[in-house]
Amino acid sequence: MDLNNHTAKAALVTRRQLLLGLIVALLLLWTARRTNLYLTRRRFKQQHGCRPVRKRFRNRDPILGLDAVWGAVQRGQAGTMLEWLHWRNSTYGPTFAARMGLHLPGSAGGDAAVLATRFHAFGHGDTRTGSFGPLLGRGIFVSDGARWHESRSLLRPNFAREQIADLAQLERHLGLFLSLVPGSGDITIDLQTLFFRLTIDTASEFLFGTSVDSLRALKESGGLIGNGGTKTSDSAFAEAMNDAQSDILLRARLSWFYHLQSHPRGAAAVKFFVDEAVRQREALDLEKSGSSAVGEKYVFLRELAKATKDRKVIRDELLNILLAGRDTTASLLSNLFFVLAKRPDIWAKLQAEVAGLEGRLPTYETLKNLKYVKYCLNESLRLHPVVPLNNKQAMEDTGTVVAWSVYTLHRRREYYGDDADEFRPERWETLRPSWEYLPFNGGPRICVGQQYALTEAAYVTTRLIQEFERIESRDPGPWVESVGLTVCSRNGTKVGLYRVSS
Repeated sequence: MDLNNHTAKAALVTRRQLLLGLIVALLLLWTARRTNLYLTRRRFKQQHGCRPVRKRFRNRDPILGLDAVWGAVQRGQAGTMLEWLHWRNSTYGPTFAARMGLHLPGSAGGDAAVLATRFHAFGHGDTRTGSFGPLLGRGIFVSDGARWHESRSLLRPNFAREQIADLAQLERHLGLFLSLVPGSGDITIDLQTLFFRLTIDTASEFLFGTSVDSLRALKESGGLIGNGGTKTSDSAFAEAMNDAQSDILLRARLSWFYHLQSHPRGAAAVKFFVDEAVRQREALDLEKSGSSAVGEKYVFLRELAKATKDRKVIRDELLNILLAGRDTTASLLSNLFFVLAKRPDIWAKLQAEVAGLEGRLPTYETLKNLKYVKYCLNESLRLHPVVPLNNKQAMEDTGTVVAWSVYTLHRRREYYGDDADEFRPERWETLRPSWEYLPFNGGPRICVGQQYALTEAAYVTTRLIQEFERIESRDPGPWVESVGLTVCSRNGTKVGLYRVSS
């Protein structure tokens, strides 16, 4: 027994020595890495003249940042998150540090180094894949590196000038849009609802060669009802899209805390939307359209099918670009017309400019000459940027998240004057901004569909001015944010429209 006890004690001592040795080795490894990291950072700071972030947001929970997570959720529900972030920047300055959901981001007002000069050192990393991945997979808005380059190469031909300049397709959908708008002014409608239907119809045809025809379905189901609403019996696709976006936005705000509770509505919406996108793809019989005739219009879906037969890759790319094609332009138009309905002085100036067309449909060339239309679009994108928040993660060194508020950047008085909070299109007569104006991002990752969105928005704005002599706001309150993947009016765009008398 004594021998057995001695052997057991010896084995225990050996295990303790091994464990102690392992702990010492790990401590030495950790110390070596931290020392190397310190020296690397010091060399980098000396080389680039970096200064430390001197201001820090006062987290009540400095470890997990739960107060910031909960604050973002609460303010998102109340429609005040952008103003809260604006207040933080006003209080702590354009650059400060804050903890939020285990991430320690530095918040800045746009940075050319992150977006351009050191573009490859910053990517989306796990800041988007965890929250956006269930819906967007590894598409262009989530991926980095070679995958991102491949996605962008596939998309670029779709936004060539000859593609964007073909406005006949847009006019066909706009005809349906106009047929759904009462022109007597006695019925209040929500233009925002119609804008989102218009842009999903045009985007789906532009990108896939066939439209989901949500406007036509709405017309066949009976059209508009009073008090700014629409019938919704035909809107399963659109509702699933909205629910799926809300779900991934909640994932982004809650970080890993999202998984502490089930979200069946969001999960069902993501599944529906993904399955529907795949069904749309299969309905086109892609195998038969593997080759295109010389001079035939570039269709993104057909070219994507020629590049890969991987259903997941096709699904991811379709969903990414469809979301962008719908939401960006619809949000821009909704925000702009919310303001125009309250500003008859601006509406009158737009009418005077558009009158120069003498009733002719605008072309790609004539749209370029409508400067005041352009000023209004620029001003809407400045005051209510459709993508109001952005972030990148350091792919080298620390993995720190660098986040910036485009909403705040566009309201900085040192760039836009003391009236930066006001909607004044005339400022664009002389304004020539650089990195202080980022409605479509900047650097190599600048939005590939920027000209498509601006052209569509300018065309729709011009045509509505041609069709209606007067617009009245039916919303007594101010613009209130509704932040999803883009930002639009929380209360819609409730207006009364009066047609031009024959």
